[in-house]
Amino acid sequence: MPVEFLTDEQAEAYGAFREVPTRPELERFFFLDDDDRDLIALHRTDGHRLGMAMQICTVRYVGRFLGEGPLAVPWEVVEYLAGQLRIADASCVKRYGERRSTVYEHANEIQERFRYSGLHRPQVGPGVP
Repeated sequence: MPVEFLTDEQAEAYGAFREVPTRPELERFFFLDDDDRDLIALHRTDGHRLGMAMQICTVRYVGRFLGEGPLAVPWEVVEYLAGQLRIADASCVKRYGERRSTVYEHANEIQERFRYSGLHRPQVGPGVP
């Protein structure tokens, strides 16, 4: 017999941005380090580089890729990342999801690069393939 342990409101908020991250949260979860930048640099357009950065940081902050799409982030996050990438027009990210498979391809790259795994691949300890 299934038991619901989350309210409807909690379930709706799971894996999503509930509010704009604070400045300390931006600095902690949305700072692009060298590993992030190396992966981002593999992409040509500003929109793809910014979209990739948003996905990398969203996974770090929220704990998963966004179910409603990678663009469902507060604009302050987009601008913070665009500033780090020296992208003058952050609105270029609006074109990121035009080719839906790009979003999934980038998510796969992120999972492989940073060795993220989902619940479908449980790990019991360090070094377990």
